[in-house]
Amino acid sequence: MKERWLEEYKKKLVSADEAVKVVQSGDWIEHAFGINGANELDKALAARKDELWDVKIRCDIGAWPHYTNDADPTGEHFYWNSWHCGGLDRKYYNQGTLSYIPMKFHELPYMTRNDVVPARVFMATVSPMDKHGYFSIGAGCPSAMAAIEKAEHVLLEVNTNMPRVWGGNQECIHISQVDYVVESSNPPLPTIPDVQPDETEQKIAGHIIKRLYDGCCIQLGIGGIPNAIGNMIADSDLKDLGVHTEMYVDAYLKMTKAGKITGAKKTIDKYKQVFSFAMGSPELYDFIDDNPGVIAYSVDYTNSPVVVARLDDFVSVNACIEIDLFGQVCAESVGTRHISGTGGQLDFVEGAYKAKNGQSFVCMTSTFQGKEGVVSRIKPILTPGAIVTDPRTAVHMIVTEYGIANMKGKSTWERAEALVSIAHPDFREGLIKDAEQMKIWRKSNKIRG
Repeated sequence: MKERWLEEYKKKLVSADEAVKVVQSGDWIEHAFGINGANELDKALAARKDELWDVKIRCDIGAWPHYTNDADPTGEHFYWNSWHCGGLDRKYYNQGTLSYIPMKFHELPYMTRNDVVPARVFMATVSPMDKHGYFSIGAGCPSAMAAIEKAEHVLLEVNTNMPRVWGGNQECIHISQVDYVVESSNPPLPTIPDVQPDETEQKIAGHIIKRLYDGCCIQLGIGGIPNAIGNMIADSDLKDLGVHTEMYVDAYLKMTKAGKITGAKKTIDKYKQVFSFAMGSPELYDFIDDNPGVIAYSVDYTNSPVVVARLDDFVSVNACIEIDLFGQVCAESVGTRHISGTGGQLDFVEGAYKAKNGQSFVCMTSTFQGKEGVVSRIKPILTPGAIVTDPRTAVHMIVTEYGIANMKGKSTWERAEALVSIAHPDFREGLIKDAEQMKIWRKSNKIRG
């Protein structure tokens, strides 16, 4: 069989310039997630700018250079759309040549199969083919297979640096499903910096660490607070932790190297660290390569609130931009200025709360430095235009450096009191006055000044 797949591979092996000839004006193109997005294929497509009009590209955290964006600053030939904006996507969003597509992450495969304009062409960067004819897309497989099923043409770009990731479902693609294979120049994979926590973020992480115990199953986002939690867990006496997350980051690597993660207490996928995509350091990519203890699933599994609720002792840690006194959380925009996207935050907020002994934490520093001085992240109402990522009915626990506020089961005045108690002291009196005007404060409330 090995010889058969090699023969098929050779028949489908072409240059990037040859492969992108399948693209026509008006097409939709779908890139795989993150580091599995197209690179040299997109560069070859950019060279066809003058031949093509209104080609629409969808990505999800477009981690590779956006060559077609750069080739056409008008957006008339190539226009990008992102399911979740990373730093590069945000640059083109601000230039007006990329748009955001709102979604709940766990619904993306379903939407792709049922409600999204099908991409006529699918592009991805993959690992080299194995002896059975499979390429790995496991480092970025949230919804790739759904897009592959709908596409007329599947183009793969082989990069020998791409890790081969074991999986639970839909983490690989077979040569029989592919139209063209391109062997790339094997550039290094995109990485993201290992952001070190500051003193305030360490305080926030400290509040959460106190709530953890042996056997918890952990989901972390990216940034200073998750890194602080990873560092603290690595230095703690905790043991037999599990992992079930959408994003696999370097914090998990630190915890694993410290012997804290075994998965022995997980109620499903026992002994396995489960994720849907990975982004981080070269060391992280090396760790997940051919590692049977770290497995990838499509995002309708990893982020399904129903699946998450089956994991006892689940702990979800995510970040936000601001919250109002009603408990509405914004994690994706500053007013109308778009930053990222909903992603999987709401998925895990809801799933974690429904798990046996589950805990969902949404974290933020109490203040930030604005253009006109220090600003409170806890506000009477959200900044006009701010997107509600987590409705007040879903939010569980909010964390700042001043403590944890549990929103569940609280009336509006109790919520206001709890949130004021974890606001920066300089803003508490003002928030109380706002709450009084909004009729969500009682004279018996205890927080003053």
